[in-house]
Amino acid sequence: MLYNFLYPLADQIAVFNLFKYITFRTVCATLTALIVSFMLAPRLIVWLRTWQKQGQPIRADGPESHLLTKKGTPTMGGLLILIALSVSTLLWADLRSPNVWIVMLVTLGYGLIGFLDDYLKISKKNPKGLPGRMKLLGEIAIALIAAYWVFTLQREPLAGALAVPFFKMMLVQLSWFYLPFAVFVVVGAGNAVNLTDGLDGLAIVPVMIAAGVFAVISYLVGHAVFSNYLQIHYVPGSGELAVFCGALVGAGLGFLWFNAPPAMVFMGDTGSLALGGALGAVALVTKHELVLGIVGGLFVLETVSVIVQVTSYKLTGKRVFRMAPLHHHFEKKGWAEPTVVIRFWIIATILGLAGLSTLKLR
Repeated sequence: MLYNFLYPLADQIAVFNLFKYITFRTVCATLTALIVSFMLAPRLIVWLRTWQKQGQPIRADGPESHLLTKKGTPTMGGLLILIALSVSTLLWADLRSPNVWIVMLVTLGYGLIGFLDDYLKISKKNPKGLPGRMKLLGEIAIALIAAYWVFTLQREPLAGALAVPFFKMMLVQLSWFYLPFAVFVVVGAGNAVNLTDGLDGLAIVPVMIAAGVFAVISYLVGHAVFSNYLQIHYVPGSGELAVFCGALVGAGLGFLWFNAPPAMVFMGDTGSLALGGALGAVALVTKHELVLGIVGGLFVLETVSVIVQVTSYKLTGKRVFRMAPLHHHFEKKGWAEPTVVIRFWIIATILGLAGLSTLKLR
């Protein structure tokens, strides 16, 4: 919004020329989201505590310590992230860019689904929330709209194509089969982050790391000179998503201040679904869907642990892990919660660096 109003005045007021630069607006978006989070959080947390009273329902089959340490903690803290992210993005991004609106559609749409899920959990005092089938159908519908929008916006040879990391300018043409693949990426990302969100600070830091990596990717992919130098596919207009990713980092930092152990608030599905969906949508626009699997490898591991656990139990009656998702397995083994969280952060950092390396290793 500020770009659209102020940059045209750069001829009269030279300082407004700063708004031309995506890097400047990305930094401003990060700081704006952080400030909004700090300003809004205290009142929002008080309101959530007053409304929810008993806080988020705790799984009876979860780690025993959670019944003591997490009881009474309010959920829906994802509202804080979404408000800060939306305000900052709308202020600093170029609102003429359809790529910004595609990512915002997925983020807020998935946030709404997560909100309904959290609301039902609280109102019914039941950790199950929204029926799984209804939840999945909503996620697929939103992802399909976004995928089709991306498909129609991108020109040949990018439209309907899958870029392969580590290979120079390599594309695999999927044509219309790209749509179900794209839906899988967005839905999978949303639910993977949702599964990871089980300990104080566990999900938000890997999300920020992934957002930081994709801020760099978005900027480079959207810059004709840099993309040509790195021999990656140039996607016009994708640079604006660096502003969105910067805002996501800032909103995440603000949330982490209140989610650090012991957490004052949980993000809930309101936040986890929205953030995962956002990362998936950014990956679609930047043609780095496969790189998301590397950068978000921690989320993939968590999801795979659940799939392996369920499959093994149904086929053999035996469990591979003491509990799934994976972070609960290590809790059951006796690891302290901060130990699990910090070690998972380290893994996420390594995977983020590995994802960045794909830009050069070709």
